[in-house]
Amino acid sequence: MKKFLDENFLLQTETAQRLYHEYAKDQPIIDYHCHLPPDQIAADLNFSNLSHIWLHGDHYKWRAMRTNGIDESYITGNKSDFEKFEQWAATVPYTLRNPLYHWTHLELQRYFGIHDILSPATAKQIYDQCTEMLQSPEFSTKSLIKKMKVEAIGTTDDPLDNLEFHKQLVGNGVTKVLPSFRPDKAMNADDTVALNAYIDKLESLTDLSIGDYDTYLTALKKRHDYFAEHGCKVSDHGLEQIYAEEYTESEIRDIFIKIRTGGVLMPGEILKIKSALLFQFAIWDHEKGWVQQYHLGALRNNNTRLLTKLGADTGFDSIGDFTQGRALSTFLNKLDTEDKLAKTILYNLNPTQNELFATMIGNFNDGTVAGKVQFGSGWWFLDQKDGMIKQMNALSNMGLLPRFIGMLTDSRSFLSFPRHEYFRRILCNLLGDDIENGELPNDIEWTGKVVQDICYFNAKNYFPF
Repeated sequence: MKKFLDENFLLQTETAQRLYHEYAKDQPIIDYHCHLPPDQIAADLNFSNLSHIWLHGDHYKWRAMRTNGIDESYITGNKSDFEKFEQWAATVPYTLRNPLYHWTHLELQRYFGIHDILSPATAKQIYDQCTEMLQSPEFSTKSLIKKMKVEAIGTTDDPLDNLEFHKQLVGNGVTKVLPSFRPDKAMNADDTVALNAYIDKLESLTDLSIGDYDTYLTALKKRHDYFAEHGCKVSDHGLEQIYAEEYTESEIRDIFIKIRTGGVLMPGEILKIKSALLFQFAIWDHEKGWVQQYHLGALRNNNTRLLTKLGADTGFDSIGDFTQGRALSTFLNKLDTEDKLAKTILYNLNPTQNELFATMIGNFNDGTVAGKVQFGSGWWFLDQKDGMIKQMNALSNMGLLPRFIGMLTDSRSFLSFPRHEYFRRILCNLLGDDIENGELPNDIEWTGKVVQDICYFNAKNYFPF
């Protein structure tokens, strides 16, 4: 019987172990999409306790605690940090076979050297030990990043952000921290009240009176340019689906006037203005040589009662069953036809559509760049063992796995970087199995190079960081 979480965790064969320990383990990390707060990096913050760094804002853990019958006061409520941690410790034993179980214990090992299993019996000792360690300089935000050999971090930033903390981090000597242009709120025509409030803020920021669509584009382009001036080389979009409705410029101008004058949009009008904006953002991305990312398929804010009480991003989202193929084809083809298709990453949240995404990228890889259009790594509900394997199997069967740019954390936590290790072990085991089974040649040197490329070099070459 293998020991839990030993040095060969998830590595079932000698070949998998060689691939991981000799080729994958020590590769640096390029975490090209996450939600780390840049202000906490700039401040080189030390977290006050283990709950502060581990539980605050982590809706993965919050969902598990609610499922375990934990009252909300111990999750997002007014209980003390230690009381909240006690309830998390009481939940961990019930996360068996959930990736949270592996991530929790990987993080305890990699950052704190703790090999005990977290449970109610060990909660106080682990909490006190970790909280004490977190006060030392070795556990500041920059030190944690350096410890995990992170070369670049791509944060997720609204166009209205002044990027103050990114400016402070230029040449910080630890890692590159670069913004990503995330204009989801700028195209939120589903809620015209919120969109008008957003446009009002944009007016103030750009010193423009935004009463028509052309001026709106001018203001957004100013923010796109501003991001580029401060190191941004990546855009990101979190959408239910790609929007690719047919529209005319006059229709879009009329729809925008309707928004600004408080009119009610019809469903078709919402789709048209979203389509127009999404296409325009893609044109700007291509002009600047950026990489554009599309995270598709999340059905968000399902629980309206708790959304009203707690707000968005608190753990009430799920996998959606949106139709993706036709709109994806239309959108990418329109850009390609005009020779305006930037490097593009498509992230899928519904595993039944893996093959759709894996084949769609092949339609628009044109030989100009290796892996120009990428099937992005398993994310959110799919960034676990089964999800990663299914994503890589689909990519292998219908594309070129060795050109894959690999893993990201998509996390708000400074303790999440072992997710890269988790991915690397799964990748090495997948390839090791194929070699041991005679499905791939026993060429460790070549397969090891593939592993290194997927873990590090492909992303390093793909992103213009």
